[in-house]
Amino acid sequence: MSILVVEDDADLLDVLCFTLRRKGYDVIAAHDGAVGLHLWQTKTPQLVLLDADLPKINGWDLCKQIRAESNVPVIMLTGASTEADAIRGLDLGADDYLTKPFSPAILVARIQAVLRRTKEASEQPRVGQQEITAGDLILAPQWRTVTQGSRVVRLTGIEFKVLYELVLHEGQVLTHQILTDRVWGYDAIEDGSLLKGHIRNLRTKLEDDSSHPTYIHTVAGVGYTFQRRTVAASPPNVLASH
Repeated sequence: MSILVVEDDADLLDVLCFTLRRKGYDVIAAHDGAVGLHLWQTKTPQLVLLDADLPKINGWDLCKQIRAESNVPVIMLTGASTEADAIRGLDLGADDYLTKPFSPAILVARIQAVLRRTKEASEQPRVGQQEITAGDLILAPQWRTVTQGSRVVRLTGIEFKVLYELVLHEGQVLTHQILTDRVWGYDAIEDGSLLKGHIRNLRTKLEDDSSHPTYIHTVAGVGYTFQRRTVAASPPNVLASH
């Protein structure tokens, strides 16, 4: 398993490389975004650990370029702890983020969690191989693809899994905790921003106007519910337990 680490702080880069190599990962290191992009294109790592504030090509732009070419897991390292900064990374396609400073143990745990979620998302869903039709959306679990009318919507593995769970429980409200457990697993490290970011991404990709969603609706203080656009919505039932 190879990990590309792009970090311009030499001391932190040394610590990251030492920590990951000690855990058995093959580490590829870069001090700036330009070198990081070159190594990404030539070494094809299985995960990218990416600082947001980089010289030459910043981490945001590099994440965007990587995501345009691949669904490889990306974890952003940010110096800001605001939700807006986290959402920005998720909007660009990052799978997770870490706010500096962080401990080596937390870093390894987040990497393992992202790799596990990515592996699970690449496998066929629990319910089987049958396509699911929900109005003008067709979800094909075996290919992890979504067709909207005549258009194929490109989703990341995690985005597909979030949408799949919502469509599977159409008309019900999945609480934040239930949806997090179903998508990330019971030992997921989640503070709410990850789920919110992926919901935003789904709305951007599926909706004509993401500020007025017609598929995924927010139930304030509870969670989210899916309604197909071609069927009048009925009052949802809250799914509050497994």
